[in-house]
Amino acid sequence: MGKVKYDCLKCPGYCCSYPNIHAKPKDIRRLAEHFGITPEEAQKRFTKKGYKEDGQKKAPRVLRHQKDEHYGTICRFFDTEKRRCTVYEARPKICREFPGRKRCGYYEFLSFEREAQEDPDYVATTYNF
Repeated sequence: MGKVKYDCLKCPGYCCSYPNIHAKPKDIRRLAEHFGITPEEAQKRFTKKGYKEDGQKKAPRVLRHQKDEHYGTICRFFDTEKRRCTVYEARPKICREFPGRKRCGYYEFLSFEREAQEDPDYVATTYNF
């Protein structure tokens, strides 16, 4: 893929606020192993039925969310104080592959807003609560 042009360590976790963070059976097994529980218990505790999207035969399992001051809700595994994933090594495949290209649109938006606001810690959101 080449050198990426974003730094996740400087981001407040925008991708973790996506409502449909898919958790496939392999992801659920990885989380179960991480927590020392059965895959059935991991599915029950950490996921819920998501929304059926175009072309899908059934709704996917998605990670549960928690409240978040910036985005309204965010992945239940996200540390809202440190703004970091608490299960990074066990995170789902979709998280491992994000954004799937050299650039991240939110990171570019965030960088622009932080420069415009003259605030290196500014959290640019599009969520209106």
